[in-house]
Amino acid sequence: MNRRAGVLITVGATVAALATGVPSAADAGPVATRSAALEWAGCATEEHPRLECASLQVPLDHDAPQGTKITLALSRIRHTAKTFQGPLLVNPGGPGASGLKTAGFVAASLPAGLAAQYDVIGFDPRGVGRSRPALDCRPGHFAPVRPDSLPRDRRTELANLSRARSFALGCATRHPELLPHVNTVSMAKDLDLVRQALGAARINYLGYSYGTYLGAVYAKYFPGRVRRAVLDSVVDPDAVWYRANLAQNPGFDARHKAFAAWVAKHHTTYRLGSDPAQVEAAWYAMRAALAETPVGGEIGPAELEDTFLPGGYYNGFWPHLADAFSAFARGRDSRPLLEVYRAFAAVDREGDNAYSVYAAVQCRDAAWPRSWETWRLDNRAAHAKAPFSTWNNVWYNAPCLFWPVAPLGPTDVTNDKVPPVLILQATDDAATPYEGAVTVHRKLRGSRLVVERGGGNHATSLSGNACMDRHVTDYLATGKLPPAAPTGEVDASCATGKEPRPLKEGVRTGAPETARAGAAPYRILGHRG
Repeated sequence: MNRRAGVLITVGATVAALATGVPSAADAGPVATRSAALEWAGCATEEHPRLECASLQVPLDHDAPQGTKITLALSRIRHTAKTFQGPLLVNPGGPGASGLKTAGFVAASLPAGLAAQYDVIGFDPRGVGRSRPALDCRPGHFAPVRPDSLPRDRRTELANLSRARSFALGCATRHPELLPHVNTVSMAKDLDLVRQALGAARINYLGYSYGTYLGAVYAKYFPGRVRRAVLDSVVDPDAVWYRANLAQNPGFDARHKAFAAWVAKHHTTYRLGSDPAQVEAAWYAMRAALAETPVGGEIGPAELEDTFLPGGYYNGFWPHLADAFSAFARGRDSRPLLEVYRAFAAVDREGDNAYSVYAAVQCRDAAWPRSWETWRLDNRAAHAKAPFSTWNNVWYNAPCLFWPVAPLGPTDVTNDKVPPVLILQATDDAATPYEGAVTVHRKLRGSRLVVERGGGNHATSLSGNACMDRHVTDYLATGKLPPAAPTGEVDASCATGKEPRPLKEGVRTGAPETARAGAAPYRILGHRG
């Protein structure tokens, strides 16, 4: 469920093994022991000079552990404090997002004294990024200009169905051995082998978006192996994955309307009207114009939707999107539009890989309707109420209509054995609607739900909201949680942050790339999780 546009969160001498840490009896934290399974070597980046990398072989099929092996890529920012609280595994979502750089991001975003107490561990799940083999079903699947996402006629509908069928066939042809084993349960079992290789009795976990479902599934299979877990922007485990994607459409439409209202509020800058409805009409007029004449061989209506979808995840992109929107709508200047498309939406080879894993996981995890008529009727009804991205979402997920591997079933994550979990959620999150957090809160006994009231950004922690961050740092530092609410579903709440401001003229050059790089912890790839 996360969209490919946007970004963020990958990855000298071999390090000896983890230092042994003996927690107090009261804390009962993880004991790290010497492990020969992992050999860490420096893989520093300019942003994260202490980053180390390693690899781990795991079974392709966990039911046949002596059979074919695949390789997971891992990263680490090692602890430096005498107090060692064990490994903190971090996942940015997707499914399909690389997590190697996430270790550096999280370590740099936590208070230094707290980060120093953990080995912060990033990883590329099976099939992703630098893990091997890496899934890539149909290179160039998102090459522009794609057919219009709106099925205005039978020809357009058939063209989009053909693309989806070709993608599913590409997966079956290129990855027949791997495909049945790319799913959330297999990834959760991989995590326990990572735990063993780290020499830890228990892990700590921080997962965003799809990473919340991965974390909840891990906890279901290995409740005694969880020490602390933070789930931020929560997937509804009862809706994976067809209903979960349908549930996103009203939220993204509402976020697009919020964007239009913000543009109208700043009419003196953008000159697109002071009435949000007028601004929204101008956006749809721009879409219609691009359907008639795509820009630069790169942006038709489907690519335009891809470009503006990141604004539904993170309002920090709004000023850049509004500049491009205004330039095109008012003067047919397409250069800013091309800039934001290339920064926020264009898919490179890594994006092909991420989408391939996204599709493989979602199509395998649970059953999708195999009748196109069901999809058509459901999404016509959804589009009537939420036109912004409904059909774009359909075609993003349509390979599941033709998926060559039989589906498994969703995991019931109900859990009364896992230690108390911290759940974070913005009330107006479109990618993972609020109801999912409430559901998981009810299913995980002893959990606490902290809500960002009125927040619409996807991923609420380590992104500048001091109140939300305080709950995370208190919990990771000492296990402290807010008191359980005597009634109701929310245990604590925080106010949302301030709205963005229009860009100043002097900083507009190159701004889309700057915004993309600075949007942590907004995660990418996938459509919507």
